[in-house]
Amino acid sequence: MKPVDDTRMRGKFAETLLERPTTQVHVAGRGPVGTETGMADEFFGVYRHRIFDGFRTSLDRLAAQARYWRLLQRLHPTVVVVHAPELLPLTLLWQALGRGRKFLYDIRENYALNVRTQRVYQGFTRRGLAAGLRWVEARAARRAAGVILAEASYAAELPFLSQLPANRVVILENKYQPQPGEVLRQQPLALPPRNEPLRLLYSGTISELNGIWDAIALAEQLRAAWPGGVRLTIIGFCQQPGLLRQLEENAAQNSGWLTLIGGAEMVPHARIVAEIDNSHLGLLAYQPHPSTERCRPTKLFEYLAHGLPVLASPNPLWLELLNAHGAGLPVNFGQPIDGAALVARLQAHSFYPHGIPADVRWAGEGKKLWHLLDSVI
Repeated sequence: MKPVDDTRMRGKFAETLLERPTTQVHVAGRGPVGTETGMADEFFGVYRHRIFDGFRTSLDRLAAQARYWRLLQRLHPTVVVVHAPELLPLTLLWQALGRGRKFLYDIRENYALNVRTQRVYQGFTRRGLAAGLRWVEARAARRAAGVILAEASYAAELPFLSQLPANRVVILENKYQPQPGEVLRQQPLALPPRNEPLRLLYSGTISELNGIWDAIALAEQLRAAWPGGVRLTIIGFCQQPGLLRQLEENAAQNSGWLTLIGGAEMVPHARIVAEIDNSHLGLLAYQPHPSTERCRPTKLFEYLAHGLPVLASPNPLWLELLNAHGAGLPVNFGQPIDGAALVARLQAHSFYPHGIPADVRWAGEGKKLWHLLDSVI
């Protein structure tokens, strides 16, 4: 379940909906203990509701269902946009108990595939959960006023989508939506001279699959080849307590060059954006995996929108975007890296030769969202 300040749910969907002055938006999701239910955030028209706080396997997920149901009964929403599949069953019940109730389902991941392949769950639990997710998603898609896909590949991966009318399905990629009042950099940030520190960034969900240890290994290799020193900042949330303990120990032992921000706590997106602006290289160190190979990570669009040079695993889908804008280089994360050779490649490459691209921003996706709402609701 996503946080109440999630970049897609709050930063993109809510901001787009607020473009029309008669709209009031309520965002429900993960929030820190003590978050006031229904508390208005800093921008008029949006109210945050904490319905969950904990790790993915915690019992609080059951309590979140009750909080969500009470919220539906209290708010009487005109339209519900569901961003988490675990909230679909109660959304379907809410729709069935009242006339004219409509909802949109935003498919942000291929959830059944993730459960089957990421090994967070084991044995029968994994198989049963994957089958249950696919069943409830198919049922919800048939009854939803519209279905939104965060990735174009889902149209082919999810068989139940082929049964839907084309006008009820729209692709809205995770392009970058500037923070309210944010002024984006006009020119990309150049790499520093070799006698100055090189700042690397790993942002977003912290996990082995997302390449956290490979990012640290690359930083260690570069330290030996960059005379001014290398600094690696890791900023994001880790849902695995065991991994988090190892990472905290590693950060403590290497505090001179390794910084961990967040970890056990959600990090405000504005803080992540600040670190992007303060870095020289963004790392997309994802390990090859069926759950990510056909997806473009949100942070890829974030890095490009801020003109941050990128080192990425050699995924063809990511490299297509990077090569189109001269924004980054492929690196075989997880394999021994020749630090000196990588430094030479970095210094020989001209990043963003045509400037920071505009087509990685959310504005066009927002227009498609309103078109869907106007056509189906």
